[in-house]
Amino acid sequence: MKITLLSGKTFNYSEALGFEIKVVKSNTARRLNLRIDERYRLPVLTIPRFCSSRKALAFAEQHRDWIQNMLARLPQSQTFADGTEISVAGQLFIVAHNPAQRGAKIQDGRLTIGGDLEFLHRRVCDFLKKYAGEHLYQRSINTAAKIGCTVRRVTIKETKSRWGSCSTKNNINYNWRIILAPEYVIDYLVCHEVSHLKHPDHSAAFWQCVGKLCPNWKEGRQWLKIKGKDLYRWL
Repeated sequence: MKITLLSGKTFNYSEALGFEIKVVKSNTARRLNLRIDERYRLPVLTIPRFCSSRKALAFAEQHRDWIQNMLARLPQSQTFADGTEISVAGQLFIVAHNPAQRGAKIQDGRLTIGGDLEFLHRRVCDFLKKYAGEHLYQRSINTAAKIGCTVRRVTIKETKSRWGSCSTKNNINYNWRIILAPEYVIDYLVCHEVSHLKHPDHSAAFWQCVGKLCPNWKEGRQWLKIKGKDLYRWL
């Protein structure tokens, strides 16, 4: 096991355990806290500022079985390949490779990708990010208009855990992988972020706004909590 501190110093420890753990020192943490970063498939241990590395190592050792169990439960990472079935904005498509084609094209239930096969996964990701940007932008401005608000900009990002965010400048960010979620889940997330344009908090008024825009918001929220991590299998 390797433990990396913010100082950059690395401690080698029980390599036979077969995994790495990142330890982050926090000025505000009062106790040791262990979690799994699902995006990077890595256990992260947050420790108080003056916690010794020895104590951090001991804590990691004590929770070794829990770490291994949680890592084993993560979905196996995958890459997009010829024949992969994916959902794009709620519609199912089959990824098809056509080396003679230029760019990407959606037609007749297929997402056809041109170019060399070795770059297929990357080009599918590029297409999905571009598609997500266009789709979520239009969807966001249409939804915002329903509550008398405007969206300044929509940005698609590669985020570790957050599905979306809304700034005080009316800029909305989305995790590109949300485009792979079911339609009602995308609808919930858009309505959630757009509602922040009017209510920059999670007050009762905020959730009331979400409910008016998306009556089945609880189902969408629950899906993200339970199955959202599965979308991170696409690297």
